[in-house]
Amino acid sequence: MFGGIPLTLSRRVRPTVAGILAGAVILAACSNTGSPDESSGPSVAPVSGTLTISGSSTVEPISSIVAEDFQALNPDVEYSVKGPGTGDGFAKFCNGETDISDASRPIKDEEATACADKGIHYVELKIGIDGLSVITSPANDAVTCLSFLDLYALLGPESQGFANWSDADALAGELGSLEGFGDSHAPYPDVALEVTAPGEESGTYDSFVEFAISKIAGEREQEAVTRPDYIPSPDDNIIIEGIAGSDSSLGWVGFAFADESSDSVKSLEVDGGKGCVAPTPETIASNDYPMSRPLFIYVNIDKEATNPAITAFVDYYLSDAGIAAVTEADYIALTAEELAATRSTWDSH
Repeated sequence: MFGGIPLTLSRRVRPTVAGILAGAVILAACSNTGSPDESSGPSVAPVSGTLTISGSSTVEPISSIVAEDFQALNPDVEYSVKGPGTGDGFAKFCNGETDISDASRPIKDEEATACADKGIHYVELKIGIDGLSVITSPANDAVTCLSFLDLYALLGPESQGFANWSDADALAGELGSLEGFGDSHAPYPDVALEVTAPGEESGTYDSFVEFAISKIAGEREQEAVTRPDYIPSPDDNIIIEGIAGSDSSLGWVGFAFADESSDSVKSLEVDGGKGCVAPTPETIASNDYPMSRPLFIYVNIDKEATNPAITAFVDYYLSDAGIAAVTEADYIALTAEELAATRSTWDSH
């Protein structure tokens, strides 16, 4: 997928990702020094320059690992990786402030238009898969599974002002006539409902709304948003702390953050219309878990044309050594076919 305006840049001749990987194998085979383990990435001459990466807090751990490993091979490269959120990242990216934008959702039409208006050309590269985990406190024994109907009743636009879980019982009863969104688990416990979750600047927020809120909101002629009266944060660690700090909490984060914090938060099963399914690497990869999503990086190819460090970095990112950061950061790897498609997109951009 390319930016919202036609590409008019002259193509530069450079090795493809496949060619670099093949070259690395040949060089390793011909070398009489070093062990095979020492040749874990593309064998290319070191580069220098700067890299500015911003966007999704979900993708940030992946890009940070890749950037750290890339700099170890290229000491003269300076880099910055920040995770203010997918929306904030695209705002900077489409204003020409960053080289690469991490994203936990595809770019929106209005964001693509903003890039086009600024003359920003880009290439979209799918790099992994993630699931959203709906989380609560381990002390909340009354709840083990929530359907999309439950999530709308507790967290949707019509739940504003609900101070207790049980305040959503009547709304859940109304929603029970809707089909295809799972079964309601009301009545809910009569305890305080304390919500901590990503804010509107986050791609994780957008993905949650798309999964659990938007279709039901459309059925009820409501705006596709969450209730505004909760504690929002762009920092997943703060969300985890908020959920862990209340016995009757509710929120959502990317699977990796919940999985890494399983000693302090409890991930709930989710029913998207086909029964309750727990988030695991297997259910997310198979799409059996109803809140699975792709992860992306977007590369400014105008900046790449004048900054060899960007080309080398993305080549490394998509190499076997670089893409291993996806699973190292506790996310789900692309299938071989999906990774081949991403590499082909990069090679042919």
